[in-house]
Amino acid sequence: MDDRKATGLKVWTPLIFSLVLIAGMTLGFNLRDTLRNKRDIQTIIERNDRLEQIIDLVNERYVDSVNSNNLYRDAVNGILSHLDPHTIYIPADELQGVNEDLEGSFYGIGVEFAVMRDTILVTSVIPSGPAEKAGIHTGDKIVKVGDSIVAGKDLPSDHVVRMLKGKQNTNVIVGLKDIETGGMKTVTIRRDAIPVYSVDANLMLDEVTGYIKISRFSANTYDEFAKAVKSLKASGMQQLIIDVRLNPGGYLESARDIVDDLLPGEKMVVYTKGRNSSLREYKTRDKDLFERGKVAILIDERSASASEILAGAVQDWDRGIIVGRRSYGKGLVQEQYDMDDGAALRLTIAKYYTPSGRSIQRPYAKGRDAYEEDFSHRYETGELVGIDTVMHDDTVKFYTANKRVVYGGGGIKPDVYVPYDTARLTPGVANLLYSEDVRNVVWDYFMKHRQQLRQYKNIKEYIAGFRADALVDDFIARQDPSFRKAVVKVMRLNNNYAFFSQQLKAQMGRVLFKDNGYYAVQTLTDDVVIRARESLKDPRYSTLISR
Repeated sequence: MDDRKATGLKVWTPLIFSLVLIAGMTLGFNLRDTLRNKRDIQTIIERNDRLEQIIDLVNERYVDSVNSNNLYRDAVNGILSHLDPHTIYIPADELQGVNEDLEGSFYGIGVEFAVMRDTILVTSVIPSGPAEKAGIHTGDKIVKVGDSIVAGKDLPSDHVVRMLKGKQNTNVIVGLKDIETGGMKTVTIRRDAIPVYSVDANLMLDEVTGYIKISRFSANTYDEFAKAVKSLKASGMQQLIIDVRLNPGGYLESARDIVDDLLPGEKMVVYTKGRNSSLREYKTRDKDLFERGKVAILIDERSASASEILAGAVQDWDRGIIVGRRSYGKGLVQEQYDMDDGAALRLTIAKYYTPSGRSIQRPYAKGRDAYEEDFSHRYETGELVGIDTVMHDDTVKFYTANKRVVYGGGGIKPDVYVPYDTARLTPGVANLLYSEDVRNVVWDYFMKHRQQLRQYKNIKEYIAGFRADALVDDFIARQDPSFRKAVVKVMRLNNNYAFFSQQLKAQMGRVLFKDNGYYAVQTLTDDVVIRARESLKDPRYSTLISR
């Protein structure tokens, strides 16, 4: 019996040894991969420890006192400087403000104000907001916030904002000088959610042409856009101009939803892909707010990201025309990662591509400084001021739905090019327009003549009946005698007086009718808007989208 056991063991020994060998090899390979991953993670930890160690040593041993937070921020920014220009680190003290613009709301009292001559003036009150409910009016002067006197202190605007904002449903006591009675009043205001609007204006330019100005693509942008389109359609809109000039972008989904209202059926709006990010397609979902009217998208050199997604989809599907100047050229997608200390990292994880397959991201291999100097380069080459010859970094041809040729690698090139109007906005006029005197003249006139200004029941009456000559005369009279002659000389050149007075009229329009009042005046002489309206006429429009 013992011999049988010994014989059986001899028979099975080679097989058992082989199995153990195979298991050992497998375990070894797995252990090697596991240890290799652990070494990689440990390397990251050690590198992070070295950074922390350096900062700690500086704090403990350096000859002068330093701010360790600044050291850490500069170190992180140094790392990111080797990546693309849109990967950024946002410190904790800045993150809230950055997020509020995109989220579309914050908690406050619902007023807009301006600090003029050391006085905080309420320039606008949000309808149905906490301030309006508390009895605050446009023109009231804020004298006290809580226990702090703010009048006559020349406080920065952001400091006043921090005093007025706070947690939802908390109270703030504000002391004001009433515009109507001239007396003092104290009101208790309960903070609540205050919308940050991204659709600045929506108005009818004529009997059939609607105009919508979008300043950013936030979480609420589509809802604002849809509301504006419905209102304009009820007023007779048959063709639509969407203005995304100076719009830096925002949420991709908001741009996709707007395109969805313009394109019929299920179509590609944009797709994204990256080295570590799988292909993701964004398609329309057959919404139908404005699928059949003529469309023009206005862009310029500051239209970026989501603005370019909107323009690119409309152009690639030949749904409308693009009017203005070549867009910024940002075709990168960022994802936000929150840090333990409240800061955040917005890391580029993918590139996006328009429906035709083009990436409109302009090159950044020469560094961030060269990338940011692109605007100056466009001016120097004459592209901004009248030379419609754009050198494409991407020479590969792409084709729209109607087989028109388009290019990538450097923004969206418009179908109708409109140069920057240097003749109108000369350095002399620009210096005058952006002076503090302009704001003071407009506001002082409103305060003095508000009863007469209230005769204008709507924007149309205001445009037809108000002349800004008195505002211009007041502006000139306020200038120092040694400078006044130069101002008068500037006003006599070309059409400077007409343009300057129109700008003051637009500013007054904003005081009376908010942003709609401002843009209603501005669009009357805006070259890009004028060219868009001309291009929407038949047969020019059909020719542009089918050539």
